[in-house]
Amino acid sequence: MNVFISYAQADEKIAKKVGKGLEQAGLRVWDLERKMLPGELWSDSVSKALRASDAMIVLVTPDAARSSQVRSEIDFALSKGAFKNRLIPVMVGPPQKIPKKELPWILWELQTVSMPDSGNQESGIRQIVQRLLKAAKAA
Repeated sequence: MNVFISYAQADEKIAKKVGKGLEQAGLRVWDLERKMLPGELWSDSVSKALRASDAMIVLVTPDAARSSQVRSEIDFALSKGAFKNRLIPVMVGPPQKIPKKELPWILWELQTVSMPDSGNQESGIRQIVQRLLKAAKAA
């Protein structure tokens, strides 16, 4: 399964940690730094990655809520049938710090994974892996 992780630039450290955990579980994660070629347009690379992905993880943080790029990626996933039951919002840190009005309402209706913004994040990563593997079997 190909997985796209949507995150704000400020959340890159946690995105890399989540990506590493998913790869260790045998999932393929799109990585901007490894996949982009010199001179390639960032938006074109992201667009290709989204079209080639089977699932999307959204790291929901205050920075992500204010990111127009994250919003565009969520909108794409919501409009693509292939992401049905495969769009997983990951609430990073205390949910009350996330400005709900900045994100599509549907994210708050989906089953989420909670993850601390620091410290032991392995449990959250395991939950993400389990949800992705379950979705892959259901397909």
